[in-house]
Formats: sequence, C-alpha cells, structure tokens
Amino acid sequence: MTAEFLDWPVPRSPLAEVEYSQQATRFSVWSPKAEQVKVNLYRRGEGGVPFESYPMHLQVDGTWTVAVSGNLNGVFYTFQVQTAGKWKSETPGIFAKAVGVNGKRAQVLDLKETNPEGWDRDARPVLRSFSDVVLYEMHYRDFSMDQESGISHKGKFLALAEQGTKNAEGLATGLEHLKELGVNHVCLLPSYDYGSVDEARLQMPQYNWGYDPVNYNVPEGSYSTNPEDPAVRIKEFKQMVMALHQAGMRVVMDVVYNHVLDAGTSAFELTAPGYFFRKHADGTYANGSGCGNETASERPMMRKFILESVLYWIKEYHVDGFRFDLMGIHDVETMNAIRKAVDQLDPSIFLYGEGWAANKPAFPLELLAMKGRMAQMPGIAAFGDEMRDALRGAWNNNKKGAFLTGVSGHEKNVKFGLMGAIQGWAATPTQMISYVSCHDDMCIADRIKATTQRASKEERIRLQKLALTAVLVSQGVPLIWCGDELLRDKKGVHNSYNSPDSVNAIAWKLKTEHMDLFHYIRELISLRKHHVAFHMGKAELVKKHMEFLPVKTKNVVAFLLHGQAVGDTWNEIIVVLNSCKQTVKVRVPQGTYTIAIKGGELKESGLGVFKGHLLAIPPQSAMMIYR
Repeated sequence: MTAEFLDWPVPRSPLAEVEYSQQATRFSVWSPKAEQVKVNLYRRGEGGVPFESYPMHLQVDGTWTVAVSGNLNGVFYTFQVQTAGKWKSETPGIFAKAVGVNGKRAQVLDLKETNPEGWDRDARPVLRSFSDVVLYEMHYRDFSMDQESGISHKGKFLALAEQGTKNAEGLATGLEHLKELGVNHVCLLPSYDYGSVDEARLQMPQYNWGYDPVNYNVPEGSYSTNPEDPAVRIKEFKQMVMALHQAGMRVVMDVVYNHVLDAGTSAFELTAPGYFFRKHADGTYANGSGCGNETASERPMMRKFILESVLYWIKEYHVDGFRFDLMGIHDVETMNAIRKAVDQLDPSIFLYGEGWAANKPAFPLELLAMKGRMAQMPGIAAFGDEMRDALRGAWNNNKKGAFLTGVSGHEKNVKFGLMGAIQGWAATPTQMISYVSCHDDMCIADRIKATTQRASKEERIRLQKLALTAVLVSQGVPLIWCGDELLRDKKGVHNSYNSPDSVNAIAWKLKTEHMDLFHYIRELISLRKHHVAFHMGKAELVKKHMEFLPVKTKNVVAFLLHGQAVGDTWNEIIVVLNSCKQTVKVRVPQGTYTIAIKGGELKESGLGVFKGHLLAIPPQSAMMIYR
C-alpha cells in the first residue's frame, strides 16, 4: 500500500452506514480526510430539497456519525463531504442497502419488512462437494423476454419465481425448464444496482449486462416491478432466491468489485477521495478493467468493503455463490480473506472468477489473483479458457476454429481441460470452470456457424453436442450458457452487452425445434450426477484413475476412467471425442461393454453392446462405453 494511505484509520466494527430503530437512526460514513460531513434527509427518492440536514461528528476510526431521533423508516438520505473547502456532490454512501430510482438516494428501511412469507425457513439445497456443481449462467431478460416464454414477469427477478410456465407447444420454460434440465447452480449476471439502464424510463427499450456498478449492496431496480419503491426490489429478489432454492437450485451472483461505472462520481470517490482506486504516478486512474478505473483491493478499507459486501449478500439474501468479474485485478490476500470469512458461514458456498484482467493492473502481477496463482487460493475456482479455445477457437478471431471444426493441434489443451487443469494451474479439478461459451464472446452456436460456414444445421447440432459433452465429462466444474441446450444464437454478435432483446432473448420455440439436443444435454447432466468418475474432485484421484488412450488419428481424444476405484457403479468407462468428418476407430482394452453414448444419442442404461477391442466412433460425435 502506498505511503499516502498508511495513516488512514480503518474501523474494526462492520460497515453500517444506517442502523435503524423506531426510536432513532444512527448514520455513519467513513471519510478520514474530510473537513466536514453532513447527512441530508429527503421525502422522496429523487427531486425536491432536503427537509433536514445534520452535521456529523468525526470518530477516531475515521468514521463520521450522527444519531437522528424519531422513526425514520421510509425516509431517503444522502451523505455530503467537504474537502479543500468545497462540498462534494451528494452520495447514498458506499454501503447503501436500499435506494430509490436509479440509486441516487438511499433509504432508511426496516429490512425485516422485505422478507417474503417463509423467508425464515428458506434453506440452500444440500451440496456434498464442489465437484457436484453444475453451473447455468443466465441474464434475466435473455431468459424471459420472448413472447412465447409463457412468463408474466418478463425481464424481472420474479420471472425466475413463476411456476408452471410453458411455451406455445406446452414445453416447460423458465424455472420449470431449469428443473427439467437438472442444473444445480444458477449464475445470475449482475443483479446489484447498476448505471446503464434508466430505471425511470423502463417503458423505453433498454438492455445491458450490468457490468457498471453503482450501488453494490442493493438489487437492480429495472429487474423489479416498481423501482420507485426501494422495498420492492429487495423483496422480489428474495422471492426469486427462495423459489430457486425450493426448486433445488443454488443462486450464484456475478459481482464486479474490480471497477465502477465512473470513478469520479462514485460513492467511493465522493466520500474518501483518492483512496479506493489505483492510480498511475501521473495521477490518472489505472485501467486494468478496461472500463476506465480499477479498485485497490489491497487497501484495508477496500478489502473490508468487498468482504463485508459478500457476507451481506449471503446473510440478507441467502446467496449461495459468487462469480468474481476480472478477479485478476484483486489481490490474492483479499480473495483468500473472502474464502476464509465465507467458510465461517458456510464452506459449501462456491467462489470462482475470471483469472485475468482486461489490461495490466497497477499492482505487482505476482500478488494478483490471476489464473496462474490458483494454487495459492484453495477453495476458489477460475475459468479454464484453454479448453474453451481448444474446442472452438481463440476469443480474438471469430472465424478461426479449433478441435470442433477439424483443426488439428488442439488435442493437448482439450486433454488439459478434461483433467480439470491439474497439470497446469489448478491444485484440484474443482478449481477449473469447464466451459465452451458464456455471456462474453459468441455463444457456441454462433461460433460453430462462423467457423463452419458451409455446414448443415444437422452438422452444427452434432458439433454442439460434441462440445457440451466435452464440458460435461470434464473433471472441472461445468458451466452452460443459457440457451446452449436449445441451439440458441445471438445473431452472430460477438459482444452483445447492450444489444436489443431481438439479439439476446432466447426464442423458446427453439426448445420445440431442438428437443433432441435438449434431451441429450439433460441426460448428460443426469449421467454426470450419477457417476462420480466424471467428477472425482481430487487431483490425486484424477491422476491415478484417468488415463488417455493412444490415438493415431488427429482431432480425436480418448480416455479411460477406472470408475470402481473411486466408488462408481461403473467399473471401466471409455469416452472418445471425434471431431473428424468420418468414422474413426480407436483401440480399447478387449472386453464386453455397454454403449451409453453413440452418434448423438445417449441412454445411461445402454443403447446396445460392444464386444472387442476396436471401437468405431461415428463422425463429429462423442462415444461412451462402460463395463
């Protein structure tokens, strides 16, 4: 930490900018270098002037406080800080828990009033091990906006709480679709209050992924049925969490602590100027995020903020996991502190992130939570882009394919991913997220189309099945991007962060059109769950009981799992991934096997019997046999 911040005191007590009771409310804001601080009270979430302002008093820990008598439940407030003789703009504070429209003002709120009926009995579904996690990443609007979704609360938190929704042909959509698919962790794109959607103009078409944080500890208003009422977004988020829990799924939040919408107007800068962001020697903001700024997680108060924010979402909203955007901007010590604090609440909460930064951060690389340092961060996972790129091609060239499209030379990294990166940067296979597409970049259907322009639809479906087979038989933690099980596309858009619903929304007629693909992925998830050999969870078990079979043909990968040795009901399992356009033959140990997968069909109990030692694998498909 730079010398200029060494004398900034850090409070020992938790960040609590508002402590409410019916008799009085205590306000506090951390601003050690301020000359004066005041809290302004408002009747409304926007417009008008304060009906009261109270000067605050500096404490030895750098916090300014004041207690205001009376029942302030429902009153809006802002903090205002004076430095260098000038009053800065008003801010809701860095830890606002309830805000009005567009998050400009915070509200004093009795949070117990936001608990839906049965909230005290809500419980996260049981998770035996991180090796059992199957992730499904999604955006609220993508999942529910289609006119054939059968969902009433389109684009809202409550879209994921509706029961019995169906498409025009009567097939399950929404929550029912997720239950049918069999995933157990739903990763929601940013759900905190963000700045790129105007909550006061929701009648106008607006779309954004939300990677532009404003208030980290409040749900986004545009996903609520009434962003004007701070209590509504909180209650509806809780209703969604409870519905997913009751359906057997855990909730993962995508969190973006690495940067804010605008550093200069952020609550961080308006309360403690200069402290929360890394800067270059010339005073300009560092930009490891590629979004104009990067936060300084290594500074004690920023670390404290991130840690307490994570704990707040767990305690108040019953969130079960976190995806850290651009985790490589944060320091290793901070990520380990988060893991340690989370373990004290519930060690089954899953933490993972992007083990890289967009640009070079202004901090020593050897101290950052980059993918290459995952062994120093036990209990935290990172995206395995080696496997993604090996399967479909590198992110920076949409038209260049890889293993799936018959480009040789990628077999090694496919194997690397199938083993869960344990021969590289992962200490355990559960530290690698296995995936072929996510919200970033092209979804897999678009990427296959872009790299196989003359391929028929049937061929593209074969390759999609092959890609997702690789993901779901990997020893890493598998992640599916929403709609990949339906051949969803995004019209070829590479970065659809603000593209309209016509690009991003899943067309639910695709489920009717591609039920074969959906059933295949559903059965693949079920098979993975039933057989521990596909998710052993420990590096030593994978190294001992997974072996790659010698294959002479390029663009073919084959491996054998000793299932019985790890407690599986299947003894020996052989999987072959063949991206060639012709049938290939692979030598396997002599024996009699049951065929579980062949030619794009899957049946766990068996599609037939194979006897011998020379296995023929149909073109552009996976094959699985067992005995």
